[in-house]
Amino acid sequence: MGYYLADGIYPKRSKFVQTIHDPRGPKKKIAMKQEACRKDVERAFGVLQPRFAIVAGPTRFWHKHILHNLMTTCIIIHNMIITDERDVTASIEDHMEAPTPEVEMVLMKIPDFNNS
Repeated sequence: MGYYLADGIYPKRSKFVQTIHDPRGPKKKIAMKQEACRKDVERAFGVLQPRFAIVAGPTRFWHKHILHNLMTTCIIIHNMIITDERDVTASIEDHMEAPTPEVEMVLMKIPDFNNS
């Protein structure tokens, strides 16, 4: 069995975060909130990673603002997909026919520049 050292040898945005072992008092509340946040993040990434390959890849060398924009975009697109898929089983309602637009063709003679 191997061990991961998480004592500052990894970059700031690494996946490894230490938790408090056997917390008591106020540290216990902090540890519980940290675990709850970790579960939320793992759940969110568990949903986004299969759908968007760019989220599953390494991001260590990206700028923070690019990561923020990327994640915001993926979340918005995911929510749009979920909203669209939600109504798949809804019944199809009668629709009104749209009027056919009248299009007028305009033919212009374009001068040939090769013969100039």
